[in-house]
Formats: sequence, C-alpha cells, structure tokens
Amino acid sequence: MDKFKLTLAQMRPRLGDIKWNLERHLDLAEQAQKIGSDIVVFPELSLTGYSVRDLNAELVLDAEDKFFDPLKSLSRKISVAAGTIIRDAAGGMRNALLYFENGELRHVHYKVYLPTYGLFEEQRYFLPGNKVEAFDTRFGRIGLLICEDLWHISLPYLLAEQGAKLIIGAAASPTRLSGGAETHSGHVVNSEQHRSFARLLSVYLAFVNRVGFEDGVNFWGGSEIISPHGDNIATGKLFDEDQVTSEIMPTEVERARLFARHFLDENPALVVSHLKELGYR
Repeated sequence: MDKFKLTLAQMRPRLGDIKWNLERHLDLAEQAQKIGSDIVVFPELSLTGYSVRDLNAELVLDAEDKFFDPLKSLSRKISVAAGTIIRDAAGGMRNALLYFENGELRHVHYKVYLPTYGLFEEQRYFLPGNKVEAFDTRFGRIGLLICEDLWHISLPYLLAEQGAKLIIGAAASPTRLSGGAETHSGHVVNSEQHRSFARLLSVYLAFVNRVGFEDGVNFWGGSEIISPHGDNIATGKLFDEDQVTSEIMPTEVERARLFARHFLDENPALVVSHLKELGYR
C-alpha cells in the first residue's frame, strides 16, 4: 500500500467501566473511519482504565472473549488497536495491546517493562511480557509497544530489525500537574526520545497517550506521530481529548534509510557477539 491514514484516539476512559469504554471506542473509531482513517489506535489500558489495582481480577478477559466482537466487526472497516487486561494461557494477568483487522484479532503485545517506582506499581498486579514481535498487516509490518517499553531502546530496535516500518506506542503517562499547562516536561522528554528512535531506526513512530484524572494523577496526552526523518508531523493537545491523524507513506521509510544509512549499516551480529561475551545467552 502506497499510503494509509493513521488516527491516534487520545481519550479519557472511565476506570473499571469496560462497557462504557467499549462504546466510546466504537464511537471514536467510527469518527476516524468517517475522515478516511485506515487504523485507529487507543491508549494503554483504554478499555479498563489505568489504576485498576485489585480490579484487575474483575476486568481481565481472555483474548478471544465475545466482549471484543464489536471491535472485530468494526475492524472490517478500520483496523483498531486497543489496550486492556488479558488472561494468558496459564491464567496470569497481563497489560496488553490488541490489534484487530479484517474481523479478526491479529496480534497481542504484552507489556514487557512494568514500572514499579514513584507513581507506578504495575508489577503488583501484572505479569511482564517476554518478547516483542513485528507482524504483517494490510498496511505492511507493524510493531506494538506499551508505555515503559518505549523507554528501553532494545525493543524498538528489535521491532525495526524484524521489519516494522511503523512502531506504535500506547501509553498512560501521568503527572501531578493540573490541566491547562502549555508545556510539560514529560511531554518534552518523551517527544525528544520518539524523534531520536524514529530518526535512528528510520521508522514512523506513533505515540498515543490518554488524558483525564484518575486516582489523584492527571494524564497529559500529547499524542504524536513522528516521520522516519525524525520530524513531528502531527501532535495532540495537552490534557484534553483529541484525535491526531496523519498519512503514513511506507516508501518514505526507504527514502529515509537511503538518505541516512545508519539503520541499513547496522550490524546486529556485532551486538549479539558482545552480549554473549558479557554472559548473556
């Protein structure tokens, strides 16, 4: 596909109200589809709310639960990525990002890095994922990450090496600031990081963050889409709901890689050999 349109649905979910959240997802996805978008992406834990704590046992679902059927149905018109809590095959609960396309659940990413410091206590309630995997869609190869995963350079690097030309990061990044600020340090730092990853890996990078107050913290939004050249091509509002949309042109990835060959000249075998020397197997 020469190009497609991506929408980031920067929304305010209700904690624990999965039925209301599902209806909101369907509404926002239909809005995105009406403006010609081909993919709509929602934030981390968008179907459950973030600060679930012991609610996780009430909100967890199997990946093939009928609850997701409306999203599957809608994905025949527009592909959908949404965040929720999934019960794995062994019964463990995981922070997950689900990708639906052509009426099917096509891919599930389990959050690898679960922050448990400061405001965060995810390891008390979730098990970590143990892999990242780029996957094929009708728009080419895509990779999914969740929030803290994007703070570890190894994960976007691995996805790019697996052929992903678009890396999507879904987040629930909070601050104790009140709404209305014109700038926010977390937004600045995250955006610098996203531009660096996109430029060095020559990929599109899309970051969708939620908004709204929950359990004493404020989620700051600032969703954005970064080009393979490291340019910010679409940015969402701070502290307010928004839809962030841009065209994605996979051929631009090839152009970026020819213009700046650092990714094409990357030597993964060198990385592997040094990790082995350091004792990693």
